[in-house]
Amino acid sequence: MPTITVDKAELYRRLEREYTTHEFDELCFDFGIELDEDTTKDVEEARAKGLSSPPPQLKIEIPANRYDLLCLEGLARSLRIFLQKEQPPTYTLSVPDKLQEVHVEASTSPLRPYFASAILRLSRPMNQLEYESFIDLQDKLHQNLCRQRKFVAIGTHDLDTVEGPFRYICRDPKEIKFAPLNKDQEYTAEELMGVYETDRHLAKYLNIIRDAPAYPVIYDSKDRVLSMPPIINSQHSKIVAGKTKNIFVDTTATDKTKLDIVINMISTMFAEYTDIPFTIEPVKIIMPDGSSHLSPPLAPRSTTASSSYINAATGLTLSREEICTLLTRMSLTATPSATDADALDVQVPPTRPDILHECDIMEDAAIAYGFNNLPQSMPTTNTVAKAFPVNRLGDLIRKECAMAGWIEALPLILCSHDENFAWLNRPDPGNYAIHLANPKSLEYQVVRTSLLPGMLKTVRENKALALPMKIFECSDVAIQDPKAERQSRNYRRLCAVYMDKKSGFEVAHGLLDRIMQVLGVPFLGKREGEGKYGYYIASAEDPTYLPGRAAHVYYRPKPNVQPTEPTPSGPSSDGPLSTIASTLKSALPSSSSADEGKPWSRDIVIGSLGILHPTVLNNFELTRPCSALEIDVEPLL
Repeated sequence: MPTITVDKAELYRRLEREYTTHEFDELCFDFGIELDEDTTKDVEEARAKGLSSPPPQLKIEIPANRYDLLCLEGLARSLRIFLQKEQPPTYTLSVPDKLQEVHVEASTSPLRPYFASAILRLSRPMNQLEYESFIDLQDKLHQNLCRQRKFVAIGTHDLDTVEGPFRYICRDPKEIKFAPLNKDQEYTAEELMGVYETDRHLAKYLNIIRDAPAYPVIYDSKDRVLSMPPIINSQHSKIVAGKTKNIFVDTTATDKTKLDIVINMISTMFAEYTDIPFTIEPVKIIMPDGSSHLSPPLAPRSTTASSSYINAATGLTLSREEICTLLTRMSLTATPSATDADALDVQVPPTRPDILHECDIMEDAAIAYGFNNLPQSMPTTNTVAKAFPVNRLGDLIRKECAMAGWIEALPLILCSHDENFAWLNRPDPGNYAIHLANPKSLEYQVVRTSLLPGMLKTVRENKALALPMKIFECSDVAIQDPKAERQSRNYRRLCAVYMDKKSGFEVAHGLLDRIMQVLGVPFLGKREGEGKYGYYIASAEDPTYLPGRAAHVYYRPKPNVQPTEPTPSGPSSDGPLSTIASTLKSALPSSSSADEGKPWSRDIVIGSLGILHPTVLNNFELTRPCSALEIDVEPLL
């Protein structure tokens, strides 16, 4: 969740009360946010030592979808409404005799086709605290909703320094020239890419447009640059605290929905400073096809909610009027429906884009009522919870591995395709691993089908630690399964990796023996007694391991007991975890008459162990020999 920092004295002034830290923490909890830190004590200690220190601050964690709480103004306003110290404001458009216009040209369509704008005519210039809050809100929106400016970029300008109508176009970077924010020298857009390559704040945004043949830019009627979104604003239109009174806001985007949310947030949060509070001057946006509309879109959204649903979900028995009062405390305007005896007509303000469904309205009613005040009741049926057998087995194995001196690791479930296959010398059959349709990076392409890549990456990142290194994981892998409802299935596995100056095959073997001993599975001599129950290992060829230094782990269930199937076949028939069909080569009854009537072989391959192949070690940047063990644990249930 995002965390905002606000001036403690200013927030308490707006709330008209001095809170203790405990009291304000309780208020935050009741409202659905969390007080992370109060810096008052640190400030007092610093000042007692004669050190300069900023005023006390409050650091507050905000829900990720409550963009209206990301600044001091929005937070204070929402808390005042929650405390019933004021009514939710009505945000209106104040249309002047002559509208400012922005002409969006077709050249912007391939890059950032959407544009929105608003004008804030303040009753007085912003002071330094208000200006910092204004900038902080833009930064928070850029970091969260705007996804580092990829979806939406915000620009704010001193309207008195520019003249409309404005143009939003894309031009050759060599033809764009202006002095960027906080610089007096003019640069072409192409030169700016080099200037900001080493800038700690702006370098991360350059790739958004760097490779485009033309860059977006906003001009006024005199061809003066306002900004080059999403990178930088112009020095010419810079907002100055204590001086700027009329603010022009521009937003460019690749996502229309997020664009509307952002322009509404920027304009409504600071509309309390306008000549007539909560009024915003619209801007006429003229699109390439000649169509036009006013921005920002401040009209509230109309929806309905069922009072019986809200009461049933919360365990309350409130009237519609009482529910409406609760919703008002959450900045929602609600009235009993005139046409439905159970319904509520709810007006969702432009500051609450998080209200998407009736359940969101129910949640707000519960928050306003107080979660601690909701009635508690016992379930109508008596049930006793019980852990799944596979989870109990997994916990037992984890405990025993830890007691044997192995350290548990918890790598990520996603990995790259190469890590899962090529780096382990395993081919990809194409219908085995679960692939992400649109992975964010090459590191997260598939759901792991083996625990081994995560273990080896963990060793790689900790190879500077003292040897020997013994780590394990007992978790799930996922495999495609067309017969399953979700076309995939999870399998619980145990994987352990040992790294030292020597390979330590016997150490991995010892862990296997210990686990089997704890589970009461006896060791069998190779092919010992067809009717006996237990496990044994047999040499095998597996490209993940050194030739002649690998073994399959065989498990023979008790007679007349159908074992849980191990993980289905992997990339290779010689892989560590083969299917029952591929591993039960001895399953066919003997052709001799003497063998007639004998049971089918129950031996199944549940895993493998061995010394890892040098190419595998090299792929994971490991310079010491390693032994590994990986087995399915579900057949042991």
